[in-house]
Amino acid sequence: MDFQNRVGSKPGAGGLMSHSESNVARRERLRKLALETIDIENDPYFMRNHLGSYECKLCLTLHTNEGSYLAHTQGKKHQTNLARRAARDARDNEAAPTRTSTAPRVRRNVVKIGRPGYKVTKIRDPQTRQFGLLFEITYPEVTEETKPRHRFMSAFEQHVEAPNSQYQYLLFAADPYETIAFKVQSREVDMRPGRFWSHWDRDTRKFTLQLFFRTQSRPPPAQGATGANAMPTGSRINPLNPYLTSPTA
Repeated sequence: MDFQNRVGSKPGAGGLMSHSESNVARRERLRKLALETIDIENDPYFMRNHLGSYECKLCLTLHTNEGSYLAHTQGKKHQTNLARRAARDARDNEAAPTRTSTAPRVRRNVVKIGRPGYKVTKIRDPQTRQFGLLFEITYPEVTEETKPRHRFMSAFEQHVEAPNSQYQYLLFAADPYETIAFKVQSREVDMRPGRFWSHWDRDTRKFTLQLFFRTQSRPPPAQGATGANAMPTGSRINPLNPYLTSPTA
């Protein structure tokens, strides 16, 4: 940099630099120093955008040329962000063994061999008169550690048929067989002990599930009303219905 022809300088001596000139000189020294110590092509935070400018992906800053970016890498902001990134990486590396201590669940690509054999029987409890279903699913090709699973699916959860609120689906699954579903009434299932149960017989490879639907209780007839005049307690009489009369009539 020429210091001889500056205003106020004496022949043979350099004049005083202004604040802006000292900043320019400082950035030039930093750029030369960075070029000697930093390989800009292998910098993971250096990026050229489609406008021809340069960006720092760590600090999210925009630079017009490589020198500006190199001067930025020597600044306080970039160095602080580098320290924060190093501290976070060290913290993540320390926490990594604790996260990987539990074996992750590996999804296996199982080749399906078809649908299992099944049998559905309608049953009715002789005492409570509850209607129920008995499912018997046969899985002769499953392994020893495999246990069939089941779950209920809403009609609005499936995408095979048009949703119908009057029905729900009961699914059975066990590898390597395909998942099968049964369309049943959308009624409340009695989950009390002895009403709903399942059993997996490893010897015969047969999965059995029994369920009963809760009975819909009807309100008792009002006192003094019998036959066609029997009405639920608390109901109102429709004056437009000629077949209903008041219990007191």
